[in-house]
Amino acid sequence: MATIPHHHLHQLAFIPSCRTSSSSSSPSPSPPSLVSLSTKHRSFKILCCLSIKESTNDNQITPQEPSSPPKNNLRVVLAAGGTGGHIIPAVAIADELRVSNPNIEILFIGTPNSMESTSIPSAGYPFTSIPPVKLFRPLVSLENLSLPIHLIHSIIHSFKLLKEFDPHVVIGTGGYVSFPTCLAALLQRTKIVIHEQNSVPGIANYVLSYFSHLVFLSYNSTIECFPKKHNCLVTGNPVRVSLRQFVSRAVARLEFFPMAGEEAKVILVLGGSLGANAINIALLNVYSQMLLEHKDWYIIWQTGVESYNEMESLVRNHSNLVLKPFLHSMDLAYAAADLIVSRAGAMTCSEILATGKSAILIPSPDVAEGHQFKNASLMADVAGTRVITEDELDSTTLGTAIEEILGDDALRAEMSERALRAAKPDASAQIAQHILSLVESSTKRK
Repeated sequence: MATIPHHHLHQLAFIPSCRTSSSSSSPSPSPPSLVSLSTKHRSFKILCCLSIKESTNDNQITPQEPSSPPKNNLRVVLAAGGTGGHIIPAVAIADELRVSNPNIEILFIGTPNSMESTSIPSAGYPFTSIPPVKLFRPLVSLENLSLPIHLIHSIIHSFKLLKEFDPHVVIGTGGYVSFPTCLAALLQRTKIVIHEQNSVPGIANYVLSYFSHLVFLSYNSTIECFPKKHNCLVTGNPVRVSLRQFVSRAVARLEFFPMAGEEAKVILVLGGSLGANAINIALLNVYSQMLLEHKDWYIIWQTGVESYNEMESLVRNHSNLVLKPFLHSMDLAYAAADLIVSRAGAMTCSEILATGKSAILIPSPDVAEGHQFKNASLMADVAGTRVITEDELDSTTLGTAIEEILGDDALRAEMSERALRAAKPDASAQIAQHILSLVESSTKRK
């Protein structure tokens, strides 16, 4: 069998000493999509789907330099980048702030030639960039020798941008851009708030929490990971607007399987935009037999753009199977599904909760410090989600888990009910209101 390419993304992550086991207070995540995406140019166009608004012409998207805003308007800077897990919540927060205050001035700061440099302008927001700062693993490595120089360079650029825009607050949602931007805000004595999507914080958010006025979290247990617990607020992950808008199951299924009956069961397989090699292989070896034995089962399979051509050559055409490199209409895909099979990125977990879906999560072992495994463990606690480690994953374990869940209507109903109870669909509204309250005194002063 041919080998499907698999990519690693260095992430700025660190686990301080903290409790990650469940307690009597159930963690309450909200959402993505969880997707760790390469910043290669060939992937840029598909990333526009992360935005709330779609661009009519990707080729016309260009970063917008900040202009001097009217001084009587509330001004907010959002620093987010690297992956959809950082960008999606930032856009959701910006949308909610704009709804609450239509006159608000918003500027996004990211890195050049990156995911955010395309998806943020397509969402309708001004975007500018600073030089990237990357922390490589292991920490003690030759690649990190130049880290202090790059960090200072980025802080200087951020300082100039913030001085010109003069924001009342800087919001960091993670990624390599968040750390230098928030440090520049600290030097200018500008209010700082951060949002942590994962169950354990990365090193950037852990350090920034010492200087932040508010730290928004997705899980109750994450409070124990931060030194200043009184500044922590559990709000959940802001989900995309489209996922919060109701799409009926019947309408969604017409998009994928027009001939499917009411008794049909739909499996949605997500491995991120670049795909998950282990999930693709396990499903490749079981899908045919599964569809043969269950005539009313259907599969929506997102292979990932890097793996699509090879998977398409290996997968036989089947009327009950939709094979896609990337799903742009995620709201329809979620609405159509009875069961999700996916990686365990923070935003994907929150989207599963927000849509009330039963799920099988296969956490990626390549994400720094085991973030995905901890996310999946919390999902198992709050929603009864099945977790299969990559070491355990094969066609047999995946097929058995799918059979058990799809074959038990009562179990699926219970998982759905628990997921909806744990979800926080109003996360973005809560965060926006806390931010507006925080900067009220600053607005009067400026």
